[in-house]
Amino acid sequence: MQQFAALYQQLDSTTKTTERLAALVRYFREAPPEDAAWCVWFLCGERPRRAVSVGQLQEWCAGLAGIPEWLFEISREFVGDLAETIALLLPAPTVRTDQGLHYWVVERLLPLGAKSPDERRKAVLNAWSSLAGTERFLFNKLLTGGFRVGVSRRLVIRGLADFCGLPADVIAHRLMGHWQPTADFFRALTAADTGDADVSRPYPFCLAHPLSGDDAAELSGLSGLQHRHTRLGAALDWILEWKWDGIRAQVIRRSGRTFIWSRGEELLTDRFPELERVCSGLPDGTVLDGEITAWQGDRLLPFAELQKRIHRRSVTPRLLATVPVRFIAFDLLEQAGVDLRQESGLVRRGRLEELLRGCAGGWPQLQVAPRLSAGDWEACLQLRQSCREQRVEGLMLKHVDAVYETGRVVGAWWKWKIEPFHCDAVLLYAQRGHGRRAGKYTDFTFGVRSGDTLVPFAKAYSGLTNAEIEEVDRFIRDNTLERFGPVSSVRAELVFELAFEGLQLSPRHKSGIAVRFPRISRWRRDKTVADIDSLETLRELIRSRQVADKADVSGMEEAAGSAEDLSTGSVVPAAGPRRGRQRKQSKSAEQAAIEEPKLGGLFAGLDD
Repeated sequence: MQQFAALYQQLDSTTKTTERLAALVRYFREAPPEDAAWCVWFLCGERPRRAVSVGQLQEWCAGLAGIPEWLFEISREFVGDLAETIALLLPAPTVRTDQGLHYWVVERLLPLGAKSPDERRKAVLNAWSSLAGTERFLFNKLLTGGFRVGVSRRLVIRGLADFCGLPADVIAHRLMGHWQPTADFFRALTAADTGDADVSRPYPFCLAHPLSGDDAAELSGLSGLQHRHTRLGAALDWILEWKWDGIRAQVIRRSGRTFIWSRGEELLTDRFPELERVCSGLPDGTVLDGEITAWQGDRLLPFAELQKRIHRRSVTPRLLATVPVRFIAFDLLEQAGVDLRQESGLVRRGRLEELLRGCAGGWPQLQVAPRLSAGDWEACLQLRQSCREQRVEGLMLKHVDAVYETGRVVGAWWKWKIEPFHCDAVLLYAQRGHGRRAGKYTDFTFGVRSGDTLVPFAKAYSGLTNAEIEEVDRFIRDNTLERFGPVSSVRAELVFELAFEGLQLSPRHKSGIAVRFPRISRWRRDKTVADIDSLETLRELIRSRQVADKADVSGMEEAAGSAEDLSTGSVVPAAGPRRGRQRKQSKSAEQAAIEEPKLGGLFAGLDD
């Protein structure tokens, strides 16, 4: 554990890539393989299932430290992090152990879930008495599922590659799919033999950079189009496709078996049996990249419908009939067992069309993504304006000469998404942030009008500058009305413009509405609470969307048409979309800000 703690301190104390890379290489060189495997697992964002509640940890720590729980809560608010608060309040360790990370995870952490409450308490207290400083802090982070450090997966891969002398792409490929953090896996991960790829293992996904902000603004007029021409070249140098609102996935056909992997490295084969059946007709040694989408006839269904398939491991005949899916293939990564990623995008596209034309004709569940026609950038802009009508997220721009990169590389692929919806809402509740935001109110709950009352409907954490965060924090401290644990109810005065990707009716939320990826667009200092939007305005927007969804829309291959006008009241389209994950809100507004995402099993967190 001491080696892992030293690595954490080195990574956390610098922002220089070279220093972080050197720290990773040094750790991989010195740590036992069984410890290094778990280190890689955690640094790649994985986490074990939480076996102990926050309330239990708080109670046990307060008892051991000899302080009342109210003092613990105040200390936690001041520190801003539960794991750090516990590490600071606990008395010095009575015994020390030099056991490594593998021991603390496998022997001490994972067995907690099978213990009785009393045994669990004794085990945690015993662990606390054996650790000190950063080691204790890290154990608490692993215990709560909150471990994270500012190191990207790409940097971890670079560190492993530098350590073992292999290309980074080989390491990235070996890390894809399901793997267990064992000593044998770490040895195989860093072994010199590169011909050991598992038949089910997908390739690292190529990701697109967003074309938004100033870049998108340049495309709003003719002068912008002309400038974009000089910057990106001719429109004909790019393969244009719809950006589908589905699940990014790879279909793998090797050794007579079919595997479907999500970008989140979750095996989805059992959840989409119709795709497995159709893709069994592909030749061995084939890997397709594409999007799983839900359809009803020729009409693309909203992502909310596809979610019904995502979270069901048992797929019933009724579900297959009500939410049928298709795999829209847009890239060919492997053919006849040959890796095609270094071929140009145009070559891969041609081979993909030829392959599916020859072996998948008449299979509606397996299709090639339509290549859109745009002779110039003005036509490209018109295509984007039709995206909402086509029920897609936007446009994909892929350079004809681009190879299939690993991760997000500038210049190869661009995603140009449609504008999200905006509405004006008032700040109702706030909670202090964590980590670098500890002590500052940065987690906000916003409300809209419902008659003469204000109803909370969305939470947002991002969108303000550091100066604005300071100003809002001062306002909250001076205008707090009530406290509900870590959540503060504030005077309803500050109005903000929120952006969100979509919205739908939801009986699980107090407002009856769930919004998709809400974030702060700007602070509306020019508006008061009397100017905010109403719940009825948002419901009307949903109704207009439902009417559109029931329409018989066809011709996805045709690029004509104008964007559907979905604005109602002051809820209007704006700029800068991203896709985000919804969090479930509780029935009481004051508790909404303290919801935490559910954790799965030992290898949780693999969803896209």
